[in-house]
Amino acid sequence: MPNKYRGEIDAELGGRRRTLVLTLGALAELEAAFGADDLVALAERFGSGRMSARDLVRIIAAGLRGAGEAVGDDEVAAMTVPGGAAAFVRIAAELIAATFDDAASEPAR
Repeated sequence: MPNKYRGEIDAELGGRRRTLVLTLGALAELEAAFGADDLVALAERFGSGRMSARDLVRIIAAGLRGAGEAVGDDEVAAMTVPGGAAAFVRIAAELIAATFDDAASEPAR
């Protein structure tokens, strides 16, 4: 069961339920991948509402790695989800919201 206070979500990817979380390390990975100078720039990029399929792969893969799964971007790119491309968008959006929304930014426990 995902812990919303840690920014975790769960999603069906590749035929099974998985936990995803954008840890500090996962966020640093995404900053480097997207050429963002800091978390504000990263959040602004995500908030633009425009994401490529490659962006979705990077975000979802980083979320899986943040949750402890040893998966590469190519593995995630080959995964299927119920709902197709729209479901990948939903998963990435939910993960970003769990990481950056005010409701998830309560003091660490």
